[in-house]
Amino acid sequence: MVLVLARKLDESIVIGDNIIVKVVSVENGVVKLGIDAPQEISIMRNELLEQVKEQNLSAAGKTDVAELTELRKILGKK
Repeated sequence: MVLVLARKLDESIVIGDNIIVKVVSVENGVVKLGIDAPQEISIMRNELLEQVKEQNLSAAGKTDVAELTELRKILGKK
């Protein structure tokens, strides 16, 4: 379930006790948000997070035996 809120320019919402999301500008159908949150809170665009996940899954699926053999030699393992 998703909570949908309507906000106007300079209006904000509060998440929990310490995260504030404010509408900074609205231009040509683009809404710019300002987010005030504690430094330990990670904030990332969802599309970027999805891209990183896809790249990680793709990289995890590839195994190059020659590279693994070379890595074994470098690490001194048989």
